[in-house]
Amino acid sequence: MLTGRPATTGPVPQRRPDVAVVGGGPIGWAVAWRCAVRGLRVVVHDPAPGSGASHVAAGMLAPVAEAYFGERELTGLLTESAGRWPGFAAELTEATGTDIGYRTEGTLMVGLTADDLAEARRLWAYQQGLGLPVTPLRPSQLREREPALAPRVRGGALAATDHQVDPRRLVPALRLAAERAGAVLVAEPVRRLSDVTAGVTVVAAGCGVAALTGLPVRPVKGQVLRLRAPDGGPPGFRHVIRGYADGEHVYLVPRDSGEVVVGATVEERSDLDVCAGAVLRLLRAAVDLLPEIAEYDLVETLAGLRPGTPDNAPILGPLPGHPDVLVAAGHHRHGIVLTPVTADLITELITGDGSPHTLLAPFRPDRFADASGVVGAASTFSHPTEDDSWN
Repeated sequence: MLTGRPATTGPVPQRRPDVAVVGGGPIGWAVAWRCAVRGLRVVVHDPAPGSGASHVAAGMLAPVAEAYFGERELTGLLTESAGRWPGFAAELTEATGTDIGYRTEGTLMVGLTADDLAEARRLWAYQQGLGLPVTPLRPSQLREREPALAPRVRGGALAATDHQVDPRRLVPALRLAAERAGAVLVAEPVRRLSDVTAGVTVVAAGCGVAALTGLPVRPVKGQVLRLRAPDGGPPGFRHVIRGYADGEHVYLVPRDSGEVVVGATVEERSDLDVCAGAVLRLLRAAVDLLPEIAEYDLVETLAGLRPGTPDNAPILGPLPGHPDVLVAAGHHRHGIVLTPVTADLITELITGDGSPHTLLAPFRPDRFADASGVVGAASTFSHPTEDDSWN
């Protein structure tokens, strides 16, 4: 759609930008970086970059553990993007000299009770049926890998290719890489797409995409806890732990810094309040699986809004009737893991011959269009700081 031109640095360029990205979360900055590296003039519009869903997200890169019934095409996209993460992380680290907390120990999926294990095994069988690498483990094998697991844990499985990254390190690194390549931040909200002047506009504004485009992106609330290991040391476990504890689903993500992220609720509501009941449920499930968590410091409780869609899949590609507007949104639980593939596919649409990659076909915005091809009218952008990531 566009050809490369010399990159610009410093103030907002006087000439019309080649690309305007609306939303300064990981998706937005990754697209900006990829485009700027190709020599395009890029601006990113966001009054508070990185303050939305990615600030809350745990950063699990989990194409296996997040493979759910009825989401086969989404699972394919997750797997594709996870496969790009090692190279993406290495390239970003080289470009910025920043440690983004990328870790590859893998994920242990566990069940506390017999009923929990039966529920988990049903999902693991489905995942194995898709050809995903799920390795069942006996309780003794689990505790060989993680001695801190509770003796009550009945069994589990290893998803060796499910990794993690720290979103609070990732977003600043992406911004640094993009700005070093010539992208420019415009720290102001976008209220109407008609106010944006650029060759191509990329809408990566989380839940705010609904108001800007009319697409069915809704907020899905998630409450998360952040703990810290005693005495400032590292957590007493290395793997990401995802499990069922008396029917409660919980994950625990250890960081090198000593932080542990515990999450997350899934609520069809749009407030950002943290309630005592959610904290209680998450802590109880976490302690049931890893008893030592009871001795950790509780340092932060917070809520964020995942940008969900009717089919739980992202929206990627041209907005119907507006070929110069590309949507990169609606990633729901998967914004972090889908960052590399989203950035690559959107950048290919901008810099290539306009032919969409076959990966985009199930995720195009026009799947939500009515018989006349209309998806809705753009209106006021009321959530300018909500980026497009969660998990």
